[in-house]
Amino acid sequence: MDKTVASAAEAVADIASGSSIAVGGFGLCGNPMILIQALLEKGSDDLSIVSNNCGVDDWGLGVLLANRRIRKMTSSYVGENKEFERQFLSGELEVELTPQGTLAEKLRAGGAGIAAFFTQTGVGTQVAEGGLPRRYDGSGGVAIASPPKDVRNFPVRGEDKPFVLEEAIATDFALVHAKRGDRHGNLVFDKSARNFSPLAAMAGRICIAQVEELVEPGEIDPDAVHLPGVFVHRVVLVGEDIEKRIERRTVRSTEGD
Repeated sequence: MDKTVASAAEAVADIASGSSIAVGGFGLCGNPMILIQALLEKGSDDLSIVSNNCGVDDWGLGVLLANRRIRKMTSSYVGENKEFERQFLSGELEVELTPQGTLAEKLRAGGAGIAAFFTQTGVGTQVAEGGLPRRYDGSGGVAIASPPKDVRNFPVRGEDKPFVLEEAIATDFALVHAKRGDRHGNLVFDKSARNFSPLAAMAGRICIAQVEELVEPGEIDPDAVHLPGVFVHRVVLVGEDIEKRIERRTVRSTEGD
């Protein structure tokens, strides 16, 4: 039951080239940076990553991207990263754009054993009709485009409405950052760092969590657990003295307060 491992390098040692990985975080909030750095140092490439976004050029998943370790990104937001834009438009990177709520549910469904679901999000757009560029050919043309999806009508409050079929996402691994965890893998996330992290963790066949604080089983109130240990397979203590970045710092003057 003790799921702790000694180091981040040990935790990611079996993530091979070609693996699929769900990664928690939103912007730069909740990024499992120690695990990402360990994966970079391991040298695995040709990775298929599922995450809300790809960090920035020198932080978060952006460090893997900058070192050409990512083959495909499945994301809902792709701003804030110039190298991401360059690789996508040059045909070096495959990108599957997914509406944010749909991406969250695809991960949750994958972790819950649900193969697919119908949603109204994307009906009447290229999300459902197909044709969204996934990979460019390097000369302005589209090498790979998204396929059309099944659309069916379902009664909603007495009125038939169209829904698009979305397939769940299940990955080989998941990487997440938590504020607190115990040796059984029960995790607590800090405020907005909770975001996509529980969903990404659920989707991974093997979930690896880096935690700022490691406690003994029973020290976390069961009502306070955000993610049960059944979804977590490895826990790495990284401590509280780790770098955390902010994408855009906004301040105001305190004069007159």
